[in-house]
Amino acid sequence: MKIKKGDTVRVIAGKDKGKEGKVSAVDVKNGTVTVEGVNMHTRHTKPSAQNQNGGIITQEGPIHISNVMLVVKGQVTRVGFKVEDGKKVRIAKKNGSVID
Repeated sequence: MKIKKGDTVRVIAGKDKGKEGKVSAVDVKNGTVTVEGVNMHTRHTKPSAQNQNGGIITQEGPIHISNVMLVVKGQVTRVGFKVEDGKKVRIAKKNGSVID
């Protein structure tokens, strides 16, 4: 996976195009990511032990991974891989810097 939990990404397609946020979850099987503050959905909930009143809540929905790009040093960039010191590391294609 080229995008991991905790990365900052920018949405490049869809209703939230141009928004940036931090990745809170990655679903490798479905190829989706959940980004904080992006793709918000409203949900009606019944009263429960955690939520005494119930009501309408908003939460993030998943976005396909092809609709987001990684942000490194304020610029969106594609991600490549390179082996350094026997470890596989992510490389920012725009400036060649090591991401992690």
